[in-house]
Amino acid sequence: MRRSSLLSLLAAFLLLFTVACSGTDDASTTDDTATDDAAVDDTADDAADEPTDDPADEATDDTDEATEDEDADDAADEPAADGEPIVVGIVTSTSGLLGGFGEQYLAGLEAGMDYATDGTRAVNGRPIELEIVDDGGDAEQAITAATDLVGQGVTILAGTVSSGVATQIGPFAEENDVLYISGPAASDAITGLNSHTFRSGRQSFQDVATAASLLDDVDGGSVLVFAQDSEFGAGNVAAVEAVLGDTVGSVDSLLVPLNTSEFTPFAQQVIDADPDLLFVAWAGDTAPAMWQALEQQGVPEAVTVATGLADRAVWPVYAAGVEFLSHYFAEAPDTEANAALVEAVPEADLFTPDGFVAAQMIVQALTEGSPDDTASMIAALEGWEFDAPKGTQTIRASDHAMLQPMFTASLDGDTATLLDTLDPEAVAPPESE
Repeated sequence: MRRSSLLSLLAAFLLLFTVACSGTDDASTTDDTATDDAAVDDTADDAADEPTDDPADEATDDTDEATEDEDADDAADEPAADGEPIVVGIVTSTSGLLGGFGEQYLAGLEAGMDYATDGTRAVNGRPIELEIVDDGGDAEQAITAATDLVGQGVTILAGTVSSGVATQIGPFAEENDVLYISGPAASDAITGLNSHTFRSGRQSFQDVATAASLLDDVDGGSVLVFAQDSEFGAGNVAAVEAVLGDTVGSVDSLLVPLNTSEFTPFAQQVIDADPDLLFVAWAGDTAPAMWQALEQQGVPEAVTVATGLADRAVWPVYAAGVEFLSHYFAEAPDTEANAALVEAVPEADLFTPDGFVAAQMIVQALTEGSPDDTASMIAALEGWEFDAPKGTQTIRASDHAMLQPMFTASLDGDTATLLDTLDPEAVAPPESE
């Protein structure tokens, strides 16, 4: 591989947010068989006086030999990965505000690639190589990287945790007739962007629809969306309006510049606005400081807060008994794919499954399509239903929405408890036109 990467809520983010092939131990089996054979040789001279080996031992030997033969046949059936490599371009943040999320995505991508290819990291005898480029969360930097990759002959691009970057790479992919699989970027605008753009993560509408399942009664009330002044923040404002707009009295927003480090004035603005519900959508490493400012200004005591369970680094700022919407935490899904993910990445976090799913999608596109035929890869993904770490997921054919389960959770210290799993249909975004 080449690498060039509510009601009583007191905290946190909406940014939200191998299979280990345990084959037969060939060395052990061979040694056991050799031992059995030696035992037969040692007793051959005394065959007239001693009983022969137990038939069960002979049966075991036969079974071992048969298993080895079957393993050899299986290996022979798989084409050797000595064909021309397929290079996949991964453009995502490994530095800057969202660098930590990019690293989560990449860890999942590596695990998912092993899982989806049964450890071969190859399709049809062609090894898959990941060319990873850091976009720094900057759209211009990302397009420069994508242009360079496509110029090298890359026909699959994947990644980015930044919505502002993803909404730029999508049109670029269509213009250059390459497949693009967006990463954790949550903007609803990515869904239905064009025929060449897919996503491996969830979208803001699914976040807000999940949060709505926790709300008791906000009919006629006022909602204030507290978020960063970014594509992600604007997407959450639009999602809240779409999900709650018909039931609440008003939806307003307080958008904070991305480079802000002092949040006390913004916390005071929340107090002054006095909304019935504060919906917090935040991304990046300034979250602890933001939450500290809200707490110091008494926001959680004065206003009902709704938000999402963020990555584990932020969990210590939460209070016991809080209920959250959740895109993913490792203890939530009970699936084979999630077990494989957690085995490969014990520290699996908020966006690790997005990388895992991206790998599954890449392998599906290459297995059922061809890297030399983008249309065939698009067709291979549209309508595809598969078992992901979170559960059964489906790529809606009409607009490429990733239909997936969502979760609600409570948190006590560093322990999250699953409250509910919402079916994909219950939080499905409206179909893009």
